[in-house]
Amino acid sequence: MKEGLFISGRWKVCLMLRFGIATLFPDMCGSVLHYSILGRAQNQGLVSVEIHNIRDFTTDKHKRVDDMPYGGGRGMIIQADPVFRCYEFVRSKFPDKLRVVYLSPQGKTFNQRKALELSRFDGMVFLICGHYEGVDQRVLDEIVDEEISIGDYILTGGELSALVVVDAVVRLLPGVLASPDCFENESHFDGLLEYPQYTRPAVWRGRKVPEVLLSGNHSNIKSWQDRKSFEATLRKRPDILVNSF
Repeated sequence: MKEGLFISGRWKVCLMLRFGIATLFPDMCGSVLHYSILGRAQNQGLVSVEIHNIRDFTTDKHKRVDDMPYGGGRGMIIQADPVFRCYEFVRSKFPDKLRVVYLSPQGKTFNQRKALELSRFDGMVFLICGHYEGVDQRVLDEIVDEEISIGDYILTGGELSALVVVDAVVRLLPGVLASPDCFENESHFDGLLEYPQYTRPAVWRGRKVPEVLLSGNHSNIKSWQDRKSFEATLRKRPDILVNSF
């Protein structure tokens, strides 16, 4: 296991921003968190991610955490008690600065503004991943501060959503990327989509890089980038422009 990743009681580091992920499939999350920017950020001590297996907190000898829904219906429901016990374990370490988020298709849609908000939280962001047909509503009512959705569609569980949230937030933390320019000029940060990007060669299959980008005139380049950013937003996501007014 690489330094900087904590799984159910085996390792921990104290940092300004921490993530906790409560899941039935810890290996699914851990395998992703080792790589690229997420892995480097943990190895550099810029963020910690704790992965908690909800099954570790059940009192059932067979590690069962689900049961049939009251009222009938297909599928199984994650029981309230194992989730609550997991929450209590995390809360015991972070009694004052714990923000509990349930990944749910019923939550508010995750966006860059929410990612920036979470990146400024001084404490533990605890992400609960649902599975099967969801989690017993009683424990959600008891402990959850907010629900977040990554889009209007249904996934098998909340693990992919949790990883999306962690990835989007971590890259905004100081020191993770080379400079703020690395994310401030990207799509959605300022309400617009990013302008087109090009690299060598200057001509590829007859297609040329726009001359202004080769001119060295930074003022003209900035004007071109701003115009292309607006045009891309108008063409691809006009709803962003409508919602900004």
